[in-house]
Amino acid sequence: MENMLHLAPCRASVPDCFIVPPEQLPPAASAAVSLPIIDLSGGHDEVCQAILDAGKEFGFFQVVNHGVSEQVLQDVEALCNEFFELPAEDKAHLYSEDRQKPNRLFSGTTYETGGQKYWMDCLRLACPFPIGDSTSDWPDKPQKLREMFEMFAVLTRGVGMELLRLLCEAMGIRPDYFDGGLSGGDVILSVNHYPQCPNPSMTLGLPPHCDRNLVTLVHTGPIHGLEVLYNGNWIEVEPVPNAFVVNFGLQLEVVTNGMLKSVEHRVMTNSTLARTSRAVFIQPKEDCLVGPAEEFLSEDSPPYYRTITFGDFRRMHSVVKLRASLNFTTNLKKIQKDMGIEAKQE
Repeated sequence: MENMLHLAPCRASVPDCFIVPPEQLPPAASAAVSLPIIDLSGGHDEVCQAILDAGKEFGFFQVVNHGVSEQVLQDVEALCNEFFELPAEDKAHLYSEDRQKPNRLFSGTTYETGGQKYWMDCLRLACPFPIGDSTSDWPDKPQKLREMFEMFAVLTRGVGMELLRLLCEAMGIRPDYFDGGLSGGDVILSVNHYPQCPNPSMTLGLPPHCDRNLVTLVHTGPIHGLEVLYNGNWIEVEPVPNAFVVNFGLQLEVVTNGMLKSVEHRVMTNSTLARTSRAVFIQPKEDCLVGPAEEFLSEDSPPYYRTITFGDFRRMHSVVKLRASLNFTTNLKKIQKDMGIEAKQE
């Protein structure tokens, strides 16, 4: 527990282990570029096309009027803040540095980073789907945390599945393509807490990375922090009240054979305010085979990714290394080739 940032006294400077070289911390672009905001109460065809267009252009978008009530979002946000304000002894049993443990409290990132530390504490919980009893440890404080978190996970997953169905319609494949094993893994809820940082220009809350899952929905709260790589520049994501930020994961890139891309993103810190976000990850089952869908293959578009289980993919794609070049983006085709699992050309 001594590694938990939010339990430590306020620091006057950033410890050396958190410092990121200046060339790997390019600032966000000054030009205003906003993620698309999609109103799910709009016309069906227009919403379908907007999701596809936003996915192709940014890999990210925000959704409003999604059906998760403002009260639920406020209640979950309040519980998250209350959890991180608990005394250390009330959550010490949750602390673990074992990345294989599904439910745990830790500091840093779930990726392997070669010793580089990041300015974030995280409560990460796995909800077996369908949501039900789990033998793994859950926080027993604050009261009703588990009840509210499970409800939030169910509702948010429902929004994600509806977005995938609408996306399928826009792409011309059957609406239920992502039902079953492709989305049937544990629903992961990550509560990411970024304490006040004495010098945000020297470190990051999370390094540039792409999500390994199918789709991610994030309730960011009102404080800036999330940035997305767009046309070689980092752009700030403007918080929208009661919205979810939606992010296409690498599994969606694989299924669409690269038509949709999973886009790198990072999290900045704040010198005056702590920030807490809630992310729900929809992912395949560990033994689910994931590969390019036949609908996206042709003579002109052979399979660019090999079909492998999600569990193998996740273990393969576990390392984050900061790069000096702004033009670096995660090239999954190259990663698979370098790892010796290049797609077979039939």
